[in-house]
Amino acid sequence: MTERVPVLRIGDILLVSIQVDLEDQTVLDLQEDLAEQIVAKSARGVVIDITAVEIVDSFVGRMLATIASISRLLDAETVVVGMRPAVAITLVELGLSLGGVRTALDLEKGLALLRRSATGADLP
Repeated sequence: MTERVPVLRIGDILLVSIQVDLEDQTVLDLQEDLAEQIVAKSARGVVIDITAVEIVDSFVGRMLATIASISRLLDAETVVVGMRPAVAITLVELGLSLGGVRTALDLEKGLALLRRSATGADLP
């Protein structure tokens, strides 16, 4: 049995703080849990905190992009925060751009980004 990643609610934003090794089944469970929580909580934003993630493979990278796509289809914007330089380098080397995924350096900046987006402050 794999460990599940908790999904926490902060107002109308869901916070996913990944503190476990991202095995394939863990990522698939997270995708399903998060989609259910977005609908159940009427979330408009998702912050995925990967500060504790030291390495990623192509499967995990693709799944982060897939989670963002699912969230967008469910009317919630996704921001990935806390990406380590080594993780960013690995994603680029694997050719994964994480299209549609916004990023921020830390949780505070990620939450601010979602709040600005909700008010339309970051729109041209």
